[in-house]
Amino acid sequence: MKLDTRAMRYLTSDDWRVLQAVEQGTHNHELVPTPLISKLSHLHSPSAVAKSISTLAKANLISRLKNASYDGYRLTYGGLDYLALHQHQKKGVIYSVGNQIGIGKESDIIVVASPPCPGKPSQQLVLKIHRLGRISFRTVKANRDYLKRNKGGSWMYMSRLAAQKEYAFMEVLHKNGFVVPRPVAQSRHTVVMELVDAFPLRQIRDVPDQAGLYEELIEMVLRLARYGLIHGDFNEFNILVREEEGTGVVTENEREDEPTPKNAGGEKDTGDAQQDKQITQDKLGNDTLPDHPLPSSTPLQPPPRKLTPVLIDFPQTLSIDHPNASDYFDRDINCIKTFFSRRFHFTSSVPGPFFADAKKLAGSGGTKRLDVEVEATGFSRKMAKELEKYMKDVGVDGDAGGGVEHGGDEEEEENDENEETVDGDEIAEAEADVHASAPVASLKMSSLSIEHG
Repeated sequence: MKLDTRAMRYLTSDDWRVLQAVEQGTHNHELVPTPLISKLSHLHSPSAVAKSISTLAKANLISRLKNASYDGYRLTYGGLDYLALHQHQKKGVIYSVGNQIGIGKESDIIVVASPPCPGKPSQQLVLKIHRLGRISFRTVKANRDYLKRNKGGSWMYMSRLAAQKEYAFMEVLHKNGFVVPRPVAQSRHTVVMELVDAFPLRQIRDVPDQAGLYEELIEMVLRLARYGLIHGDFNEFNILVREEEGTGVVTENEREDEPTPKNAGGEKDTGDAQQDKQITQDKLGNDTLPDHPLPSSTPLQPPPRKLTPVLIDFPQTLSIDHPNASDYFDRDINCIKTFFSRRFHFTSSVPGPFFADAKKLAGSGGTKRLDVEVEATGFSRKMAKELEKYMKDVGVDGDAGGGVEHGGDEEEEENDENEETVDGDEIAEAEADVHASAPVASLKMSSLSIEHG
């Protein structure tokens, strides 16, 4: 579904209380009875509750099932989006919402802005909205059957867990020097993070140093293992490449294959260089000749650029002690090998790395175990297992897990047909692969060849 915030400014305090009441009641009810909504909202006027329910239903923030045995409502993704945005707004994290710059199988990526402060302008940030099960429930009948067996807003709870997990891992990784977006805040199924001015690896057609970039990515996988983690979805969709300026300007005189002229080192000029200096002095006069030598006529080379990979997307990150850690580690490595072979026709002559060797690195040399540190943040093993089971049951296997099945299922619209309020954009916009556009801020990418479209 598409985030539409136009109705947000018109919601009253009563409307927010009723929307929160529906969310609260969803924990134990697939359809929250209207009397329970009235009770949880603490509004004493039945007419005020009815008015708020009407307002929220028109904005598609709550919906009602056809042929239900009792009068009640349930929260939509739009309603959950509003509640999360409202929380970010109250905490001073988000001031305005911009364009959607990416859509994935299980998430939406939107540019937002922080509120301006005295002496500090507003900053562009990224809002990631987790939508677990959005595609899977609409395409695979087995997953739809799973939804029927697990009533009570499981999609909402699991999307919240995915956001909690991503924020927790991003926070500990950023604190320990990993190149990841800086996490800013998390509310319900959303994460706010730094906007990285970079391109997805999958959009890059060529790089000047393929071996160097490959080595850096493999080292990133091994460094994660050293800290007790496996990304679980390490591929060209979840790696951004940021191009950074070098620290200095390389001139023609600084090339290693040519001798350095004496005057470049401040020593006495001799030969032709001294003669040229005298001729110039005669033309300009003694008083106008600079003390330092005239610059070479050879044009300056562009400054050297450094390519820095930035790792994103952490809902499938797991401990290196996980029972299936070996499979995920091997998949991460093979994804990079396959991509470099297919895109750059580059194949490393060095075998591996292998999981058995990587596991020996975990905690070596006194390195802290970040899998243990994440548990200390409140994201427990029980929550991780719940999320993992849910993702497995609904067919969420990351971007490396292959495309999502499409078409041919007559029951594809079964769930939506039972709702009075249907968001038709969900199916039209959902796609199997991540479609991230170029960043908002423009870049001069001299050393990268980018694919568009």
